[in-house]
Amino acid sequence: MPLKPLFPLLIAASLMTGCAVGPDYVRPEVGMPQRFQDQAQVEQRQASAAADLTTWWTGFDDPQLTRFVTLALAQNLDLAQAGARGGQARAGLGAATAALLPSGSVTAQGARAYQSIETPLGRVLNSTPGFDRYGNDYEVNFNASWELDLFGGLRRGREAALAEYQASEAGAIATRLAVAAQTADIYITIRGLQARLDVARKQVKTQQDLLSTINLLYGKGLAADLQVSQAEGALAQVQASVPVLEAGLDAAMNALDVMLGSQPGTHRAEIEQASAIPIAPRIAVTGTPGDLLRRRPDLIVAERRLAASNARIGEAIAEYYPKLSLSGLLGSATSIASGNLFTSGANQAAGVLGLRWRLFDFGRIDAQIEQAKGEKAERLAAYRLAALHATEDVENAFSALVKHEQQAAVLTRGVDSLGRARAASFAAYQKGAVSLIEVLNADENLLRASDERVQAQTESARAAVAAFKALGGGWEPHEAEAARSRSRSTAANASPASAQAGTANAQNPA
Repeated sequence: MPLKPLFPLLIAASLMTGCAVGPDYVRPEVGMPQRFQDQAQVEQRQASAAADLTTWWTGFDDPQLTRFVTLALAQNLDLAQAGARGGQARAGLGAATAALLPSGSVTAQGARAYQSIETPLGRVLNSTPGFDRYGNDYEVNFNASWELDLFGGLRRGREAALAEYQASEAGAIATRLAVAAQTADIYITIRGLQARLDVARKQVKTQQDLLSTINLLYGKGLAADLQVSQAEGALAQVQASVPVLEAGLDAAMNALDVMLGSQPGTHRAEIEQASAIPIAPRIAVTGTPGDLLRRRPDLIVAERRLAASNARIGEAIAEYYPKLSLSGLLGSATSIASGNLFTSGANQAAGVLGLRWRLFDFGRIDAQIEQAKGEKAERLAAYRLAALHATEDVENAFSALVKHEQQAAVLTRGVDSLGRARAASFAAYQKGAVSLIEVLNADENLLRASDERVQAQTESARAAVAAFKALGGGWEPHEAEAARSRSRSTAANASPASAQAGTANAQNPA
């Protein structure tokens, strides 16, 4: 069959691929306040220096913290999983892009047959002069086919795959930010537990010294059995808190090793020596709540999935319309000898225009469209809810940072006062001016205030980490544009009309 009559149809079909059924995607507006409630207080905090939001962990001025976060970003297994998911989404985008392009294949076969002469056909052939019971067949063909995307169903499918790929890229970045924040949080928790252990052990030493003094007085008949028992009970109470803190410290160290992608205990020697709790740096520029839509990768994930669900509606609507396909065959075949395979007499060709139309299946198509619309409504609600949660995260982190720093400042003054009160009560007890109960109460108050101050310092540093994470710190938003550029390049081998139509409908996530 001559192929020349098909070329005008092919060109016309290519020109018709500029339109696509279904709604074009427009990123929805999300109402955001102009400022965070505690933004002014956070930006006016007194701190040594402001942290760069991109690499905020360096702002804590703790080389070990920076080292552990860097290791986690290089070795964490959650990040490895996120990268693998990105590879899967990239493959899906490649498959959706390939569906827009013609496909071709080459087939070849050679056969040798031996004809029976006991069959009716064999008897007839055997009676023919010069009949040879052996037969050879050789055939080589090139096959090509192309589904003409007249109504944009395939392009909508590629648009959805592109959005899903962009969501997976943003999801990997969100995992990276979470790993950095969790690593820093665990490290700060470790330093806080070490500081609490130091307070408890100093108090144990104080109680042991007090018990020794009372035993000395008891030996001279200047203290009663009750006072000895009271001191022993107070010592036991403080000693009992040490194993609990040590167990918590062991668990935190093991959690840090897992974050670093290593066996528990691997890095214990590096962090076993107690060090100061990192001081939260100043958060100089927090931006507006609306900036979260650009900075928070989890919001980009939600928005891109919404875009994908919108494209799925068009993909479903396209099933209402007929689908046309072109296919052709060009080859050579012979049943005599391979030497005649590529001669003019052995040439063969075919051209086919195919039609497929689900004419009596509109009930199923209606259901598929409604399902796609329902998925879009769900994704839209999820996107708006994610924006609300993002604002909530920042508000909570800012409030915790400000309040815990205020608490730590108050407790610092309280510890100083209680320390002087304890020294005065012990001196008075030695002179017989006050009872042992006064000394024990002073010790208990000092221990509790010292422990609460350490906890407040720890929680304020952890709140700063939460604030950086909530603001989307840990990356540059232009990385998302780079990811989109990489995804667009996947379609570089597509036909110009198809590739242009496929990328034109993919909206920027922010």
